[in-house]
Amino acid sequence: MRMLTRRRVLAVIAAAATGPALAQFEAKPWPPGRALPPLAGTDLNGQAWNLAELKGRPVLVNFWATWCAPCKEEMPTLQTLAELEGERLVVLAVNVREQASRAARFVQSAGLTQLHVLPDPRGATARAWGVGVFPTTVLIDREGRAVRTVTGAVDWTGSEAQGWLRELRR
Repeated sequence: MRMLTRRRVLAVIAAAATGPALAQFEAKPWPPGRALPPLAGTDLNGQAWNLAELKGRPVLVNFWATWCAPCKEEMPTLQTLAELEGERLVVLAVNVREQASRAARFVQSAGLTQLHVLPDPRGATARAWGVGVFPTTVLIDREGRAVRTVTGAVDWTGSEAQGWLRELRR
């Protein structure tokens, strides 16, 4: 008989909680030759983050807002992904064009304790990254290279997303 670990139980719960709405996305390679814009900031817990310092670890950068329904649907799967991956994957959630207090209220009410939420109140970071559709996620490999851009809501615990994440670890 197979023992159920906490990780397995969380994955099953996340899979059951997500519906067909999360199947609306487009994944494509990061444009060849396009430089990765800088990303630095302080999260809602006061921790400083700098993408350049994360080289050696895969990173998922998600651009979202509380006014975006698909973003809010996707966030619980990002939370579960962060819980399952722990230190193996850095999940940065850039909150676009909102005050930090609004993002903090949403994060607290949704129980998103494992996400590193970086406020982008003027949208400058999103513009620098070429983000105009929400949610948009950029997957960055261990070498600090952007590999893939995913536009739309994704079940980050699902098999397709897990395949993308395996690519980052190579």
